[in-house]
Order: sequence, then structure tokens, then C-alpha cells
Amino acid sequence: MQALEKKPEVLISGKTSFKLEVPYKLVETGRKNGKKPLILYLHGFGDNLKSFEARCDSMLTLNAFHLFIQGPYPLYSRSRSKPVSEWGRAWYLYDGNKQQFIKSLEISAEILQEVVDNLIKLIDVSRICIFGYSMGGYLAGYFALTRWKHITDLIVINARIKTEIVNQSSWTNLKHLNVLALHGIRDDKVNVEPQQKAVDHLQKNGISSKIELLDTGHGLDDIYFKKSKDWLIEKGYKS
Repeated sequence: MQALEKKPEVLISGKTSFKLEVPYKLVETGRKNGKKPLILYLHGFGDNLKSFEARCDSMLTLNAFHLFIQGPYPLYSRSRSKPVSEWGRAWYLYDGNKQQFIKSLEISAEILQEVVDNLIKLIDVSRICIFGYSMGGYLAGYFALTRWKHITDLIVINARIKTEIVNQSSWTNLKHLNVLALHGIRDDKVNVEPQQKAVDHLQKNGISSKIELLDTGHGLDDIYFKKSKDWLIEKGYKS
């Protein structure tokens, strides 16, 4: 009888980091002197910096700094008809596991924070708004709730604000936040009810927040930009 083969011995097992390039672009509109708001735009799944900047063109009528950042995870194009720079991007990796979701959100939030921290040393910012659509909306909500010292205004479109990440003792740190949730009643990708409950939870904890339900679907229609601009102007932004 042959002797059992000895299994190979694992000497070392570990992990190492893998660097990804995350492009960003800062645009200034309006008068060049004095402080002005910074608006950070987070695209949805499959978009990229260039395409989302074009979609958000109407927001550039606001007197502000406009920061567009691209998600770190490339979406492989099987058609091979596009260069890598034009591939769509994603903000996080999600497999249905809650802890994996939070871990991946945190990694992307750290990327955003690094960019914002470096830029606010160079520009005169009065307040910061984060504008997130769909996948970018999930990250926008997470960033605002975990980096509350940075954010004054939060706009989340067709996503859900993950209020469950906030410890009960931490709600007092968020009292300065202004939150607008916009959601299409015909959204077939993200259910509106969980977002309604999230906004209710924010309100119960003293956060100035509201949800507007729009007669449209998941796509980023012009009405979302109009509602966003009107709300920001109400909050003191200049057009």
C-alpha cells in the first residue's frame, strides 16, 4: 500500500495592497473671490468621471467648487471597443454580506477623504455638499454619517441612507446635517420604502431631512437636478 502523500506545508500566508488610480477633477464656477461651497459628485454603477460630469452639467450654474471623482473598481468591457479610461466604474464590492458591504464602503470613503483633505488646503471652502446617485448615493450617505465633520449638506438619489451604522450616542454629532433624499416612485432597482424609513429615522434623531418622491424611474432624469439645485439654493447656495 502506497504511503499517503504529505500535504505541502504553508510557510507564509498574507495580504498585500494593490494600488488603483482614482482620477478626480475640480471645477470652479461663479465669482473667483471669497469662500464658496464645495459639491462632491458620486456617480452610479457603470458611470465614470467623464460621463457623470456631462450628466451633471446643469449643476454648474451654482456658484461653487464642483468635485468629480471616479469609482476605483473598473468594469471590464468584453466588447473591447473602449479603452480602459472609458470603462464604467463601481464604488464598492458587494456580495450580499453586510460586513463586506461596510468594509468596502469604508475603503472608498477613505479615498474620498484623502482627496477632500488635500483640496481644502488649496481652496477657500465655506461648506461641503455630497451628491450621490444610486451606487454613489449609498457611498454618499455612508461618507456623510461617518465623516460628519466634513459634510454640511447631503443629497441621495435612488439609494438608501444606511442609518444603522450610527451609534445612538453619535447622533448629536450629526445635528448640523441637511439631508435631501430624492426617489423615483417607478424605480425598479432600489425600493423606495427602505429610504423612507431611513429618512424617518433621521428626523426622529433630530436631523433636518426630507424625502421627495418623484414620478419617474431609476434613471437620472433632469427633475433630479432641478430639485437638487432648488434645495441647495434654499440652503443658501448661490446661482
